[in-house]
Amino acid sequence: MAGGGVLPLGLAPPMWYHRDLSRAAAEELLARAGRDGSFLVRDSESVSGAYALCVLFQKHVHTYRILPDEEGFLAVQTSQGVQPKRFKTLPELVLLYLQPSQGLVSTLLYPVDREESALSDDRDYSDGEDEKPPLPPRSASTSTPTGPETPTESTISHEYLKGSYALDLEAVKQGACALPHLNKTLVSSCKRLNGEVDKVLSGLEILSKVFDQQSAFMVSKMIQQSVNQGGDQELENLVTKLAILKDLLSSIEKKALKALQEMSLTSPCSLPPLSTRQSKAIPVQAFEVKLDGCLAELAKIGKSQKHTLSVDVEGGRLVVMKKVKDSQEDWTPFTHDKIRQLIKSQRVQNKLGIVFEKEKDKTQRKDFIFASAKKREAFCQLLQLMKNKHSNQDEPDMISIFIGTWNMGSVPAPKAMSSWVLCRGLGKTLDEMTVTIPHDLYVFGTQENSMCDREWVESIRAGLKDQTDLEYKPIAVQTLWNIKIAVLVKPEHENRISHVGVSSVKTGIANTLGNKGAVGVSFMFNGTSFGFVNCHLTSGNEKIARRNQNYLDILRLLSLGDKQLSSFDISLRFTHLFWLGDLNYRLDMDIQEILNYINRKEFDPLLKVDQLNLEREKNKVFLRFVEEEISYPPTYRYERGSRDTYVWQKQKATGMRTNVPSWCDRILWKSYPETHIVCNSYGCTDDIVTSDHSPVFATFEVGVTSQFVSKKGLPKTSEQAYIEFESIEAIVKTASRTKFFIEFYSTCLEEFKKSYENDTQSSDNVNFLRVGWSNKQLTTLKPLLSEIEYLQDQHLLLTVKSLDGYESYGECVLALKSMIGSTPQQFHTYLSHRGEETGNIRGSMRVRVPSERMGTRERLYEWISVDKDDAGGPKGKSTLLPRSGHEYVKSSCLYSERHCVFPLGLCCAPADVRSKQPESPDDPSSCKNSYNNPAYYILEGVPNQSAAVAMLPELLPSTSLANAPAAKPSAPSALPRAKPASGPSPGPPGSRSSSLNRPPPDFPPPPLPKGALEMAVEGPFAKPRPQFPDLAEVRITPVASAPFALGEGYPRGGGGGGGGGGALDDQSCSVLQMAKTMSESEFSGQPPRAPSAPPLMRGPVLGLGLDVCRTFPPRHPIPESIAEDTPEEALWGSSSSSLSVGESSVGEWLQRLGLERYEKGLLHNGWDDLEFLSDITEEDLEEAGVLDPAHKHILLESLSKQTKP
Repeated sequence: MAGGGVLPLGLAPPMWYHRDLSRAAAEELLARAGRDGSFLVRDSESVSGAYALCVLFQKHVHTYRILPDEEGFLAVQTSQGVQPKRFKTLPELVLLYLQPSQGLVSTLLYPVDREESALSDDRDYSDGEDEKPPLPPRSASTSTPTGPETPTESTISHEYLKGSYALDLEAVKQGACALPHLNKTLVSSCKRLNGEVDKVLSGLEILSKVFDQQSAFMVSKMIQQSVNQGGDQELENLVTKLAILKDLLSSIEKKALKALQEMSLTSPCSLPPLSTRQSKAIPVQAFEVKLDGCLAELAKIGKSQKHTLSVDVEGGRLVVMKKVKDSQEDWTPFTHDKIRQLIKSQRVQNKLGIVFEKEKDKTQRKDFIFASAKKREAFCQLLQLMKNKHSNQDEPDMISIFIGTWNMGSVPAPKAMSSWVLCRGLGKTLDEMTVTIPHDLYVFGTQENSMCDREWVESIRAGLKDQTDLEYKPIAVQTLWNIKIAVLVKPEHENRISHVGVSSVKTGIANTLGNKGAVGVSFMFNGTSFGFVNCHLTSGNEKIARRNQNYLDILRLLSLGDKQLSSFDISLRFTHLFWLGDLNYRLDMDIQEILNYINRKEFDPLLKVDQLNLEREKNKVFLRFVEEEISYPPTYRYERGSRDTYVWQKQKATGMRTNVPSWCDRILWKSYPETHIVCNSYGCTDDIVTSDHSPVFATFEVGVTSQFVSKKGLPKTSEQAYIEFESIEAIVKTASRTKFFIEFYSTCLEEFKKSYENDTQSSDNVNFLRVGWSNKQLTTLKPLLSEIEYLQDQHLLLTVKSLDGYESYGECVLALKSMIGSTPQQFHTYLSHRGEETGNIRGSMRVRVPSERMGTRERLYEWISVDKDDAGGPKGKSTLLPRSGHEYVKSSCLYSERHCVFPLGLCCAPADVRSKQPESPDDPSSCKNSYNNPAYYILEGVPNQSAAVAMLPELLPSTSLANAPAAKPSAPSALPRAKPASGPSPGPPGSRSSSLNRPPPDFPPPPLPKGALEMAVEGPFAKPRPQFPDLAEVRITPVASAPFALGEGYPRGGGGGGGGGGALDDQSCSVLQMAKTMSESEFSGQPPRAPSAPPLMRGPVLGLGLDVCRTFPPRHPIPESIAEDTPEEALWGSSSSSLSVGESSVGEWLQRLGLERYEKGLLHNGWDDLEFLSDITEEDLEEAGVLDPAHKHILLESLSKQTKP
């Protein structure tokens, strides 16, 4: 019963009772009602079994808690010392407050009725495959009816006795020896029994073949007969099958025992215990590479570019081999501890720098060009595996995770599923050199899976053992009807798993059927929390709103993770949350256009009309989640038995149903800020054809923390670390004017802490409230341990709660890593509640760590960094990028001996400008999002532009408009902007993408440091432009005619019922949605955004690549000691980033010759500078793909002319 079952509302609850309506939605309904005294009652979000009475008065919403006492009576919460009035039912309570002068801010005058959705909107018939939802599995005792027989069986018996009985009697009188009508009745009654017996016999068939060959023949024969049986033989076959089943069950155990006893005598060697079994040894892998030195110089001194890198994971060494003369080879081995760093090039995706330790305190860097970006990634993965295998650390810093999702179409899985487990097929796949390396965790999510749990898990384990020789341990299995999730872990990690939890949520018809819904699993891996959700959402091309609601229901109701974090939805309860399943979002495009694009393998136009991408762009679902780029064809709806044909039409009783090819099956994730996660593959199989869906796979490299044990024990008072806040300010979307406090949660705190109530509060608009806490109102937090190594892995969860109802108005997460230091650091991030953005929060804080607790170590995932070779940095040096969370914006620098933090998406400044401070964190452009965009306040009825300008310094973070750049942009259009391309920026296959470098849609990277802007002589950022337009140029269109694209469920007209006001009155349509639409318009200086990708920003200093922000804290570039090296070695220092002309110059040269088709091949082979091309040979051109003799002649002749004086 809604609200905890306290109130007896009867079968028809009053229309003013809105059950589990959210606080924000309640405010929305009251704002639309617009009249003082409008009210509704909803369930409390903070106390189970309690209610919230919401009343509108003078455009503000006032909330009163209704609490049940020990006897079940209800009363409105009153001030201390005031005797409450008690009521048996909620209607009785409301009836009293309909009378005047009862102590509320206003008499209850106008009930706001709930919006009942039509029953037809809830109907969902399993992707159109079935006319009715499939029945749940019969494994649960609650699914079988009680009583001697079901009503259907009783009806069949009565029908025979009433009608058919007389026909059989007449037949007997005429001499018949059979009773055909009774036989038919018995067959109908036993129909379900027949199917159950067939299932049992099929399950026992293999056992009978192994242990009881005599019975095996009869079992197989009966299974074959059951396929073709019918008519009079059906009942006879059932009796025979029951007899065979009885004999088999009574004898199989004795015969199996006898067979095993004989086996033990003939083969005394038993299997080794599981703990001693080892996975398959990883063979030595060799990579053909080219040395990326100055090619012209190498040619002059007769040095070969071609090298072979051999990785011996088991032996822990890397061998660099190069040909010297004829067949002679020069071998240089390096043990794992002599490989100091791997440095990836962002601009050349198949280029990698390796820093070797030559002698004590001396290093040398060599840059190599691999055959492809995928080969480079495979090499890096093998070296990381080697480092991990030979590490002296007891606990891992990083694990690999396989995640798969598949709608099985109610058909058992085929025996061969290796392509799914090995990530073979279409899209972003793993290199063959690394495809067989076992992952640490395997997560399988299935929908329409008709197999029983045990059978499914055992088939998975058997498949994994075939590929890895390991007995993976199932740590959790959860099922809701035919939706299943299974998590398996390597045996060596079994003891690192703790706090396992499972949960499920039904979202089928009326949220009572489990044919649609979600299952989830959560656990701790050492000190890192993981959550996995597998869902099957409502089907149908047109049911977008229903799918969105399914997602929000699952997010709110799935009970996983730490129970102390019940104030937070599951998207904030875990370090890493993975969401997978048949999400059922479709493509909004004509079927023939879709098929044409698929045939041409052009997926970008389809991704632009993908419903999930469009809904994420509107922030309606999966707020701040990330999805890897999709580079494979739609996974639904194929013809079963083939992957060549999409079946998009099906004749139904209600007419022809169309299911356009779509990416229904998806994998997304959301991680805490400043954590390490990289997606190495994302694709689908092309050889598993039993279902109309193709299985989808993804693999991840994830940083994990250990259960930290302090070597110095608990801190003394003098050694205690502190988390101190200078101030906090929040902008919250609410019409309430109550007071607020903040609750702080973290695993590093003994218990959650609360602040005092806010001491500043202001509002220039009825629908927004700005609240602030000074240092006096904020408590100092004391972590359990004070070591920096421990604290830099910790996160702090904040929730802003109201004093009147103790309900959350927004939650967020902050990383402590960037806050460690002696001076306060700025933070700025968004607030969300129940999956929706509700505001933003900023402040100043610091984490003080005693000097004696400052020791730390390098993590394995920090060993690989990204080179800023495309930012014009110093030659031969590697600049390491900071890591930052995709949902966290911070634009302040922290200078220390150890590291320097720069904003998301920026390279560290070159040495000559590193002392310059970046833009102030208070600059509005550095923290633009929905809730500090002036569009919100313009829409809310500001009388004139001058008033808007006057209030702007108050609305935006404290900065003067005079400081904004003077460049005057053109006025933005009031129309919603065109939808940008969905998905992340395209990159070469094999490039790694990470949530660390994907800002959310409303959080573009902060502006560049001034020094960096001065260096950018080309590109769109040569002249900085303002984030927001001149307010005087913004033209406001009246709401009645404004073409805002409001989402489903949002009103499009003015409020009803009085209140007056102009076209922009506060009672108009959804202020939040209108403002979001306005804020999404293309303001000058703001590049287009993709739903899950950073803005496309080109510029020599940006370096926005898929590997940005890999290492934190950034270390000092490793100095190179090469002065004493041989002539060949003397070249490495300048090989990293000293290209004088650059990739574009080679391209322009080829374009001038009309041979631009060869640009990719030349760059791929390292010919990326015209200076080097003067020494290119015909053989080199052929290797780069120039095979036409005439074209080779043109290129060589052009180069010879350029080199002549």
